[in-house]
Amino acid sequence: MLARLRARLGGGPGQPGLMAPLPGEVFSGDDAAVLLPPAGRLLLAIDLVVEGVHIDLSLGSLADAGWKAISVNASDIAAMGGRPLHVVAGVSAPAGTDLDEVTDGMVEACAAYGVALVGGDLTSGRHLVLSVAITGTCDGRDPVLRTGARRGDLIWVTGPLGASAAGLELLRGARTESHSGLVRAYRRPVARVREGVVAAASGATAMIDVSDGLSQDLDHVASESGVGIRLTSVPIAAGASLEQALGGGEDYELVFTAPEGAPVVQAFEAAGLAVPTRIGICTADAGERSLEGHPLPITGWEHSFRSAR
Repeated sequence: MLARLRARLGGGPGQPGLMAPLPGEVFSGDDAAVLLPPAGRLLLAIDLVVEGVHIDLSLGSLADAGWKAISVNASDIAAMGGRPLHVVAGVSAPAGTDLDEVTDGMVEACAAYGVALVGGDLTSGRHLVLSVAITGTCDGRDPVLRTGARRGDLIWVTGPLGASAAGLELLRGARTESHSGLVRAYRRPVARVREGVVAAASGATAMIDVSDGLSQDLDHVASESGVGIRLTSVPIAAGASLEQALGGGEDYELVFTAPEGAPVVQAFEAAGLAVPTRIGICTADAGERSLEGHPLPITGWEHSFRSAR
């Protein structure tokens, strides 16, 4: 298995879509990868995808799990206004697990985000656990933190919300016909890497990805920045509910604040990306959390799948 993985991850000829090592770099095969550092500060994040906690394998494939493990990490880099660079992946799996299928999903995601999968580790365990660490760069710009929102900043979100939660509900009810978009949103979430870079370049002051739910993740930004949140609207994905949009989680859209609207619109249009939706404003009352004049319920995704094994 290790020999197959090393051949698969080597990049270069015969491995379309995979990033190849630059001169002086060494990927899988040694005790550690050898990488060239980016210009400016290095971003580093880690996330785990655990069967029975974050995923239910009866509702998706092993390849979906591999895809999600890469995407959730790429989304963390995107939320800093960064571009992902390299990934190392640790896999713990029960005997008999098709690790080639897990790798298929990881490789697909890495190719989609332009990430190099440079190595990792394998071991056995009772349940599937995918531990992925990722590096990234802001290409010389300052990273966008959760602490930078200020009174009067406008609040934007890069896309409609609730699709993943709606897809999960459909899968649990075995009602997937004519709802392929919602199901795919749950099984194969997409990290908004380009959108994060453009948001940062357009003056974003704070940013976070919607992993746990809009209201909970915005609450993190407000608390870290010492501002209030006054929402005027919430973009809801077709087929989803307001409750799912606010607290369903795992949408991986980006929510960010910016002092002016015109630069945001112009930057996204110039990049050929869908213009984010303006959903509210940051206020001076650090305790305010409201939606259309009513208290905003702070709800979020709870990782509570029951293991299928």
